[in-house]
Amino acid sequence: VQLVESGGGLVQPGGSLRLSCAASGFTFSRYDMSWYRQAPGKERELVATITSTGGRTNYADYVKGRFTISRDNAKYTMYLQMNSLKPEDTAVYYCNAQRGYTSYWGQGTQVTVSS
Repeated sequence: VQLVESGGGLVQPGGSLRLSCAASGFTFSRYDMSWYRQAPGKERELVATITSTGGRTNYADYVKGRFTISRDNAKYTMYLQMNSLKPEDTAVYYCNAQRGYTSYWGQGTQVTVSS
């Protein structure tokens, strides 16, 4: 099983980034998928979730209206479009796959928002 995040980097406040999470080794379309983030000295927090079919999404209040989660089950890939980025969005972003008690994590990708 592998979850590999990509697309992170350094961006100025107000800018945009698109994160990707490429999955392999399990049946991607059967799992709900989420993005989490962890800033230095803080606990990991949920950013957004998308159901296995992509029919429902849910967002943390602090990203609503700015971030969009999506998935392509044929490509075994999940995405996070991040717009209007703020310095407080700086964190390592992780993707997660969840089905019942089974949970897989990626290694994370760094997002830094700074001028």
